[in-house]
Amino acid sequence: MEIKAIRMFDHGFMNQSFAFGGEEGKEAFDEQIIYRSSLQNFLIDTGDEVILVDTGFKADYAAPAKKLGAPLYMGEKVADYMASFEALGYKPEQVTKILITHKHNDHSDCIKAFPHAQVFISPEDADALKLDGENIVRAQYGEPYKNFPNAQQVAEGIWFIEAKGHTKGNSIVIAENDGLFYMFHGDVTYCDAALKANKLSIVFEDKKAARETLDRVREFVKNNPTVYLSTHCPEGYENLEMKRVMKL
Repeated sequence: MEIKAIRMFDHGFMNQSFAFGGEEGKEAFDEQIIYRSSLQNFLIDTGDEVILVDTGFKADYAAPAKKLGAPLYMGEKVADYMASFEALGYKPEQVTKILITHKHNDHSDCIKAFPHAQVFISPEDADALKLDGENIVRAQYGEPYKNFPNAQQVAEGIWFIEAKGHTKGNSIVIAENDGLFYMFHGDVTYCDAALKANKLSIVFEDKKAARETLDRVREFVKNNPTVYLSTHCPEGYENLEMKRVMKL
């Protein structure tokens, strides 16, 4: 199994109020404390299948400009999603499955670029995106995985897991390889510092569920050697490159 980052933006920033303020409120944190930001999704090559975890913005996406005091600035464009995908040496027709962690467009905009792929997504977020068709697989979950009560195995060693909160249908993905657990968590946190500090960002649809999900994620990380693959901070691709196990 090979896991690769599909990189879109880098050298951005987010402030602590945005990344940590979901429960105590933004005012409880310091807007002048800054964490690095980026944007990347991921690809899993099992040898038999090419599986995408999320599909980023379309090429015509107009990214917000850098602005003093902005809560989140994604950074400078590295490449459009499809260009970054193809630069890894793959073609759209090779993709067999897409695992969508949630409905937001930086995770789902390019689904239609892969017409031969099965698209796994929660029923709630499928409805929100008005996705329909034979290739849309509304997740059934239905079995526990470690400390997560609702999961579905989508390929050998790869699990699609219910993790509500950030959106009403939020999911995470875990891939097991060579004794490590690679966790693709979408936006359970926006930066790795928030995971370590046990803080929710200000972006969620169900705060109670988001807290339950973060608690389960932290419990999993404590009990299993986990490479934490974030979407919105460069630790996402750095952890992958170094196979760096998250320590809490």
